Amino acid sequence: MSLGVPVTAALLGALIGAVLPGAGRRLATPTSASPAAPPGRRPAPPASAPPASAPPASGPPASAPPASGPPASGPPASGPPASAPPASGPSRSAGDRPFLAGRVRVRRVPSWVPAATGAVVGAVVLGTLAAALDGDPGLPAVLAMAAVGLILAVVDLTCLRLPDPLVATAGLLGAAGLTAAALLAGTPGRLFTAVAAAAVCGFVQVLLALAPGSRLGFGDVKLGTVLGLPLGWLGWSTVLTGLVLPHLLNGLAVLGLLATGRVRRDTALPVGPALLAGTWLALLTS
Repeated sequence: MSLGVPVTAALLGALIGAVLPGAGRRLATPTSASPAAPPGRRPAPPASAPPASAPPASGPPASAPPASGPPASGPPASGPPASAPPASGPSRSAGDRPFLAGRVRVRRVPSWVPAATGAVVGAVVLGTLAAALDGDPGLPAVLAMAAVGLILAVVDLTCLRLPDPLVATAGLLGAAGLTAAALLAGTPGRLFTAVAAAAVCGFVQVLLALAPGSRLGFGDVKLGTVLGLPLGWLGWSTVLTGLVLPHLLNGLAVLGLLATGRVRRDTALPVGPALLAGTWLALLTS
């Protein structure tokens, strides 16, 4: 086996992984609208605007005649006295949120740690895939899907969301790359198996999502369907491994977080990273 392809893939993965934390947080940042004023309350004028004053009269000041009766007293105002809203500090964007958007209690880390961790993870994922599938015509498609999968993992960890455009991008890259590989290698049967495996994986994920008490979202179902393409490219035994491993990894991760008291039983946790990690391990062990 030549080391050129795995080393090149590892360097590319390190480069992608180094920019993953910033890119993932930007993709996870929601578009926030300015809060509306409470109903029935007129917004207060800006504090910097000086009160309007009338120009002084040129003649002697006119004095109002004294009232003949007792001073009139009206009922007190029914509403509470208007008060200026308290000054708020700078708004906190989703990019400043901690790991898992505050759902898991973790210690603060230096700013360089996420980039270094992403570089290591990217190098390991792409480098090991290139080493395991060296010589396979579907390797470029698998590496492209893995690069998008790294971004999806960061976004899901940040905001519990798997954006459809990213999932669709991974699917299109995989379908186009595997189609080209099948045509160039003259193995259309592998492409048929990949498409059939994607359909089977999607059906299984739908059943799991509809099960009572399931924490699987339909974003996870879409991602699981797309991941069936590279699994099916390597055969049905790889598909079976890729269906079992993600949920085994997710269960072990949840048990570990519960045992250490970092989450509660009702804490919502992402499943996308487990789907991606399980698929990666299935491809390595095929």
